[in-house]
Order: sequence, then structure tokens, then C-alpha cells
Amino acid sequence: MIQGCTSDAGKSTVVAGLCRVLQRKGIINAPFKPQNMALNSAVTEDGGEIGRAQALQAIAAKVPSSVHMNPVLLKPNSDTGAQVILQGQSIGNLNAMDYHAYKPKAAQAVFDSFQILSKQYSTILVEGAGSPAEINLRQGDIANMGFAEKVDCPVILVADIDKGGVFAHIVGTLACLSESERNRIKGLIINRFRGDIALLKDGLDWLEQKTGKPVLGVLPYLHGLHLDAEDSVGLTKNMSDKHNSKIKIIAPLFPHISNHTDVDPLIQHPQIDFQWVRHNQPIPAADLIILLGSKSVVADLNWLHSQGWEKALHTHLRYGGKLIAICGGLQMLGQQLLDPDGIESEQTQTDGLGLMPYSTEFQNSKQLTNKQGSLNFASNANVCGYEIHQGQSNFADFPELLPAIAFCDGSFDGLISADNQILVTYLHGLFDSPSGLQTLLNWAGAEDTEIFDLTLFREQQINRLADCFEKHLDIENILQLASIEAGQNLESDH
Repeated sequence: MIQGCTSDAGKSTVVAGLCRVLQRKGIINAPFKPQNMALNSAVTEDGGEIGRAQALQAIAAKVPSSVHMNPVLLKPNSDTGAQVILQGQSIGNLNAMDYHAYKPKAAQAVFDSFQILSKQYSTILVEGAGSPAEINLRQGDIANMGFAEKVDCPVILVADIDKGGVFAHIVGTLACLSESERNRIKGLIINRFRGDIALLKDGLDWLEQKTGKPVLGVLPYLHGLHLDAEDSVGLTKNMSDKHNSKIKIIAPLFPHISNHTDVDPLIQHPQIDFQWVRHNQPIPAADLIILLGSKSVVADLNWLHSQGWEKALHTHLRYGGKLIAICGGLQMLGQQLLDPDGIESEQTQTDGLGLMPYSTEFQNSKQLTNKQGSLNFASNANVCGYEIHQGQSNFADFPELLPAIAFCDGSFDGLISADNQILVTYLHGLFDSPSGLQTLLNWAGAEDTEIFDLTLFREQQINRLADCFEKHLDIENILQLASIEAGQNLESDH
């Protein structure tokens, strides 16, 4: 199990890198995160919802994603409440106190899922959440040491030196643990080091002597590394520094933005000038505006109004700009948001931005599907992705408008406005396919752009990470700690 001294210490990255290192050694393995809090999620191959980080780790391990890899997913919709996803399916919204009471059921799901994975994979790489030193969360813990103690697995502790105070982080974390928990930690990894490793040697010697724990490696800061983000932590700066860009794209950074990984291909594309527009930031002119998903659509719609986006969108369209809206953004562009059962908010009826003719009604059932198809206005423009939404929009009531996407199963999704300036869809991953991305960029006015393949890019990033781990981590010691033999596999069990 990989635990961290702090949030964002690099637990997800370490698990992803180790998944690929083990896969290279012929060790069939699977990722597992007992409890995750994140707004970026993915639909698994068995039809449920898990955190985006675990989906990426499954890709790194080259195994099918499963709801059992992240049995408890908390998707915050306020400062004190969240939608609870249990083994891939929503059980509703709970506030912090209600979830605390629900935790025994959540714990049972966690251990049931772990047993299911254990029967399929002899090697499981577990990711903790936050820090094991959060003593206010120790009772009934299923995310860190509570889980590790229950299943009796060794733990490696990761600390981020880039934050500063790395030695205090490690020593302080160990001091907050019980004796049995401290004994469970078998080694330390220091993450995101910049500079000459020789300058760190005296500190590493002191740390090993002070804690009695071996330092299993010091991972360098990898400039330009990009992996699918678990949440919005990484959205701290804009990417508009490309000098050979052919198109300017902006997107409002909603307070409750979800699945912002939809725009990863745009951020990484060498010829796209992409910019997040944050709270109280001036809204610049652009060729294309994208409205992404939201976990609190009404609240984020109100935020759009407060930030002057309604006027900006009308001006953008009046001057011929293009607009794409995905999932929650799609719902905001419609006529009304109807919520008679109070699923999304306490407002039973809210006016949308009125730029598209449909309305949306929130329902108890949640749409969770993987989809493949093509853009309906271009030949050979393939798209693939997934739908995660509780709102249902009545696209079929507008036969005069062209559906945005034709799926392989014969169904359609979304709409394109009569003036061909607005495209709306529920499909997350709209830009992931090279041909689909190329076509959408052409539609938005950018011609002759380079082909960008997100799948290939992701593989390059994972392999770069694994190369780094093989060079800077004591992999053999890590394998011995986990009693793993290189070359073991379970192909006959799959």
C-alpha cells in the first residue's frame, strides 16, 4: 500500500508508475483505492463509476478497469456534502455526519471488493487517501491504516519534497501512528526532488537513522509530465504559452468542475492555445469556448452569471465564434433545468442560458455507459468516450436540428445549432480520438493542425514515469517487501 504524508504527495503517480513497472516484469497486477474523493471519474469496463486515477492505473497495469478498483468514490457537491458512489453506483447524496454513520456499510463494500480483486490478481497496489496522520479521521478508517491493518499489507510512505519540510512531514507522520502502524511502514519514497541528489545524502542518512526506515528512492521532479488528474489540484496556471498556435480556446473553471480531463488533448496539443478562465478573471476573446461538466450545475450556472459569462457568450457567438458544451455545460445552455425531486439542488426549476432549445430534468437514475460512434456532420470522424449524468435532455423533440453524434448502437446524442455555431453532447472524451479532434478543430476554424493521439501520448507519459522509477527506485527491495516474484502471472485465471 502506498500512503502519503499529505494530499497530493504523489500517491496516485507512484501507484501508476509501479503498475507499469510490474507489468513490464511480467507481474499481472491491479490498482485499488478503498475510498477516493474526486470529481474526475471514468466509466469502467463493467459499467460502473470509479475515480479517474484508478482508471489510469488500470491502463498502466494493462488490465480491464473494474468498479472493485475503487469501491467508494465521494464526489463533493458542496463544502459539507457529496454524492456517494458505492461499487460503481450512486447511492445518493450524504453530508459528512450522515456519511460517518454510513461508513460501516462502505467498509463492507471496500473489503468485499478487495476480496474479489484478490481472487483475480495475486498482486494489488493499494493507494491511500490524504494522510494516515489525520487523527480526527482515525475512527472507522478505511482509507489508510485502518485498511492496511485489516488486510495486513505492508506500507510505503511517500513525501513530497517540493512542498518543503519533507523530513518533518515523514517524522511527524510516523509520530502520529500507533506502534503497529509504524511497524507496518517498510520504506520511504521522497518525491519531486529538484537538484543534485548528493546534496540530499546527509539528510537521507539522518532520516534512516531517525526512523529506522529505508529510503527506497528519491524521485526527481519530472518537468512536463502529464497524467490524467484525479481532481482540480493541478489547475493552477494557464497553458497559453504556445507560439505556433492555430486556435485560441478558453473554458470557464467552474467552482464544481468535473471531468476536466475532457480537455487534456487540447491542453497538450502543440498548436492549441488553451486557457482556463478563473474566478474574477477577464474573459478574453477566443475562437472556441468550451463549457465542461459540473457536479453542481445550478450553482455553477449562477457562478457563470456572476462572472459575466452570459454576455460574453452572446458576444462570442455574434462575432462568429464556436461553442462546445459537454454534460453539465450542455444542461446550462438549455431553456430550463428541472429538479422536482431535489436531486441536484433545492431549486426545483432554474432558467438556463437559453442558447439551445431543449430543457433538462434531473432523475434518480444515473446514466453510466461507454460509447463509440462518429460525429454526425463528417465522415470518418470517430469519437469514443463515456456518459455520466443524471440529467435527461429531450433532444428528440427537435428533429430539425442535426444530432451531434451517431453512436454505433444506432442511438444519437446531442445537437448542433441551426447556425452551426454550437455543439452540445453528453459524451466525455469527445476530443480523445485523433480523427474526432481533428474534425472538431476544423469545425472551429483551425485547419491543417497536427494530428494528436491522446492514447499514444498517455502511453508515452506512463512509460516515461516507469523509466524514471526503474532508475531511481529500489524496485527489487520493493518487490521483496511485497513478496512478489518477477514473472509470476495469472493469465490462466483471466
